Amino acid sequence: MAGLFDKQAAIYLDARPNYPNEWYAMLADLTPHHSLAWDAGTGNGQSALGVAEHYEQVIGTDISVEQLKHAVQHPRVQYLHTPLSISDDELVNLIGGENSVDLVTVAEAVHWFDLPKFYAVVKRVLKKPGGIIAVWGYNDMNVSPTFDAIKKSYREACKPYWNPNAKYALDGYRTLPFPFENVGLGCEGEPLLLDIPKEISLERYLGVLKSTSTYNTARELGVDLLSEKLVNELEDAWGGPRELVRSVTYKAFMLAGKIKLDSEELPKNL
Repeated sequence: MAGLFDKQAAIYLDARPNYPNEWYAMLADLTPHHSLAWDAGTGNGQSALGVAEHYEQVIGTDISVEQLKHAVQHPRVQYLHTPLSISDDELVNLIGGENSVDLVTVAEAVHWFDLPKFYAVVKRVLKKPGGIIAVWGYNDMNVSPTFDAIKKSYREACKPYWNPNAKYALDGYRTLPFPFENVGLGCEGEPLLLDIPKEISLERYLGVLKSTSTYNTARELGVDLLSEKLVNELEDAWGGPRELVRSVTYKAFMLAGKIKLDSEELPKNL
């Protein structure tokens, strides 16, 4: 999937909303230790930076070299390229080895993964007990009834160009396989619903749309999903010029869990 995001890496860095600091604190409270975290599908490192405020070391991995070129540097974050050809054993060793990771995070990316392969690696690297995995994403933004209606028509126009993997994000991870034990922050079939408040201009929001795989897939096929007519309609509904900043709400969702241990797997000193 790296190719889907390589071309828009710079736009992605500039346009995507920031995840609230409270999310990272909430997840950190669930892990007894804070030595090592793994941010898979790290992209530009946005969530890795948030995790780094609570963990001594963060490994951010991505299959896209271009995304990693735009990753924001941090003294406690190490970015690593993980090509599709990497084996499970190589990935486990690269991250830190078996039973080494306190927290695994995936922000707006897990639906692109080979889920059985990824979950198998997660179950090997997470500390047992105590390790936590959390995945989250967002799929909509509320502005006003008029603006949201136009945006809905845009989403309908996007359907022919959706990648099959995007179905999980579009339904808010309600159908995403997630074979982990509930820790109170969303579980398989019942994601935790969250809001991301944001101050944003229409110009920046258009940048968000242009950073999506759907928009770029259509563009490569000669279809401009953001026609001048549609953009003008959005601008009218925005209530001012594209540079006008408004308060909006991104609709987000999260699943978090831990590995379910059988009695024979528990450490002998428990």
